[in-house]
Amino acid sequence: MASSSSVNLEDVPSESLMTELLRRMKCATKPEKRLILIGPPGSGKGTQSPMIKDEYCLCHLATGDMLRAAVAAKTPLGVKAKEAMDKGELVSDELVVGIIDEAMKKPSCQKGFILDGFPRTVGQAQMLDEMLEKQGVKIDKVLDFAIDDSILEERITGRWIHPASGRSYHTKFAPPKVPGVDDVTGEPLIQRKDDTAAVLKSRLDAFHKQTEPVIDYYWKKGIVAKLHAAKSPKEVTEEVQKDRTKSCQIDGQSSREEGGKEMWLEVGWEERCR
Repeated sequence: MASSSSVNLEDVPSESLMTELLRRMKCATKPEKRLILIGPPGSGKGTQSPMIKDEYCLCHLATGDMLRAAVAAKTPLGVKAKEAMDKGELVSDELVVGIIDEAMKKPSCQKGFILDGFPRTVGQAQMLDEMLEKQGVKIDKVLDFAIDDSILEERITGRWIHPASGRSYHTKFAPPKVPGVDDVTGEPLIQRKDDTAAVLKSRLDAFHKQTEPVIDYYWKKGIVAKLHAAKSPKEVTEEVQKDRTKSCQIDGQSSREEGGKEMWLEVGWEERCR
């Protein structure tokens, strides 16, 4: 007997069940991958992450969404996070890493995850690595969405989001088929209240000061792939999917990435291995 909070499978259409079964069978053959997306607001992370998520059967972990979910579910960590937010305080890095740890245990994260919006500082990156090390795993690749600040304002102010899926649209560069409506579900799109030029400048200042050092932190581990995020979404997708084999010396150690199906693992090695 299904609980009141569970889905009764008898009520789920057969087509939906078969689609999910086929998806899980396909995902069973995928290797585990743990990926971080880093880039300033408007660099294209939201456009590329659904493609990467679907291709590699990863779960998408956005810190804001995870915090809200933990608070709504009244998990022990969610209760502590709510207490901090109610006091107007920032949620501690320890709590955020703990909530990520909880989220990683969901069935949808069995093959790995995409982390978006975390880590934002070197301290957070170190805490994340320590937590993963205790589980016997590590970050496999960091995608650096590199783009000049001058390009971002037009991108940001025309951006529209489908909240449930994370799909991202743009009034000029990637418009939905029907203005204001998600192509897949037909649900309304939203524009984030902080997608303005003034807020962008503040966020860029914070990104350069706090988050760019995170890229350097992972460079030293030899796991950063640099994407040319100023290109069109289609070109960036092609860059992510490019099949490549590259060998090079990183920090005195020989590193080799094999080409083939795990295509995004190869992107950006030419930036360090010339």
